[in-house]
Amino acid sequence: MKVELENVKPMEIEKRSFEIITEELGDTPLIPGTELIVKRCIHTSADFDYAKNLCFSEGVVEKAIAAIKNGACIVTDTQMAKAGINKKNLAKHGGEVYCFMSDEDVAEIAKKQGSTRATASMDKAAGLDKPLIFAIGNAPTALVRLYELIEEGKLKPELIIGVPVGFVNVVQSKELIMETDTPYIVARGRKGGSNIAACICNALLYMIER
Repeated sequence: MKVELENVKPMEIEKRSFEIITEELGDTPLIPGTELIVKRCIHTSADFDYAKNLCFSEGVVEKAIAAIKNGACIVTDTQMAKAGINKKNLAKHGGEVYCFMSDEDVAEIAKKQGSTRATASMDKAAGLDKPLIFAIGNAPTALVRLYELIEEGKLKPELIIGVPVGFVNVVQSKELIMETDTPYIVARGRKGGSNIAACICNALLYMIER
């Protein structure tokens, strides 16, 4: 079987991909100012459901960009998400990326408390004396603990990116975050992942660079 391929140069593949995404979105309504984030999530996943399931709190993009420019650091719940974030661009604004999931003290606390490492790592992050953005793509227990810390007045994140993927407590944990006054970008439902969490961070960084 002969397959017809588009004649696209390597440097033009991303540009062509975004053209295709824009064409296929057609008249799908997107919140003004969020278009690049939505399109980058679609580009990362080839899943057009993100045009409908991504939820944005009011003014979140502007608040997130201001936080990054003010030196906010990003805390992830997986090494994969940490690896995928453009740390060089974040460092230009004084920020760093943290993931405490592999730390020995986090493992010990989780074992002692009978909790998950994700829960313990959120507690550790709450001790950082820095403006924080949380990018959660895997563990719903991380979102639940963030909700508790916010309600207890122990943490005030600049932004929560809540996009864990899965079936157990995933939907519920995302809804909890949307009940807070914290700026959020949430992928409602079961879809998400570490790649989507990193993608949203990079989209925000890219918007600053433009």
